[in-house]
Amino acid sequence: MKLLSCNANRPLAEAIANCLDLELTKASVRRFADKEIFVEIEENVRGQDIFIIQPTSYPANDHLMELLVMIDALRRGSAQRITAVMPYYGYARQDRKTGPRTPISAKLVANLITTAGANRVLTMDLHAGQIQGFFDIPVDNLFAAPVFHKDIAENGLPKDKLTIVSPDVGGVLRARAIAKRLDADLAIVDKRRERAGVSEVMHIIGDVEGRHCILADDIVDSAGTLCNAAAALKEQGANSVSAYVSHGVFSNQAIDRITKSPLDSMVVTDSIRATDEVLASDKVRQLSVASLLGEAISRISNSASVSSLFDYENME
Repeated sequence: MKLLSCNANRPLAEAIANCLDLELTKASVRRFADKEIFVEIEENVRGQDIFIIQPTSYPANDHLMELLVMIDALRRGSAQRITAVMPYYGYARQDRKTGPRTPISAKLVANLITTAGANRVLTMDLHAGQIQGFFDIPVDNLFAAPVFHKDIAENGLPKDKLTIVSPDVGGVLRARAIAKRLDADLAIVDKRRERAGVSEVMHIIGDVEGRHCILADDIVDSAGTLCNAAAALKEQGANSVSAYVSHGVFSNQAIDRITKSPLDSMVVTDSIRATDEVLASDKVRQLSVASLLGEAISRISNSASVSSLFDYENME
C-alpha cells in the first residue's frame, strides 16, 4: 500500500500517513508557466495498492485537475488499484437539475474520475447520498458523526438540556442521527422568504427555550444560514448555540460573519485545509478525521468491512 498527496490538503495526508505508520510516496505536482499541471511519481508503483489523498476544495478546478492527472500518471505507471480519497467532494451541491438547461456537475465529476482510471473512491459526508450512484465504481462514504459525538460528549453539556438542530428541512436525517446517538432532543429550523429581496423568516419547530442547541450540517460556505439560525434560536430562548459541520468551505467573509454572529462556537473537520483566517478565529475549531480516514484506508487495503466502522441503526 502506498499513500500519495496532491496539493489540496497535505497536512491531512501527513496525519493519515502517521496514523498508518507509513511515509507519503514521493511525487511532484507542479505547474508550467501557463498553469498546466504536471505530475511525476518519483517511486515505483507497479502492482501497488495506491491511495491519493485530495479533497477538491478551493480552488476546486485546480485541485480536481491535479487529482485527474495524478490518477492518469499512476495508471500509466501500472498501479494495481487506485483509490481516490476525497475527504471533501467538490461540485457535490450540483447533484440535480435545478432548472432548464442546467448541469448535473456532480455526475460529470464522477465520470471524469472514473475515466481517468480510478478504481474506487473514498469520501466523507457527501452532500447528497445519491451521488454514490453517479459512479460505476465502488464508493465508500464515511461519516464524521462519530468524531462529533465524542467531542460533544467531552464538552460536558447536560444531556437533559441538549437539543440537536437541523438548520433546514433537508438536513433532518443528519441531525436526527446525531440526536439519536446522543439521546438528545431534535429541533428543525424552517426558513422561507416572504418575497424576493426580503430576508429569510425563521420558524423553529421544537422547543429550544433554556436548551443548549447544536446545529448540525455538512457544509458551511458563506455561513449565512447557520448564523441566521443561531440568531433565531437565541431569540427563542436558547441558552447556547454551537455548530458542528463536516466541511468548512468558508467563503465570502464567512469568518467575519461567524465572529459577529450569536454563535458561541463552530466545530469543523480538517477535510478542507484551514486558512490562516480560520486558524486565527476564536470561534472556529477543527477536529481531525485523519484516524477515521486512516482506518478506512487500512480496511479497504485489507479487504475488510468499512461499513462496520459505523452503527447504521443510529445513522438512519
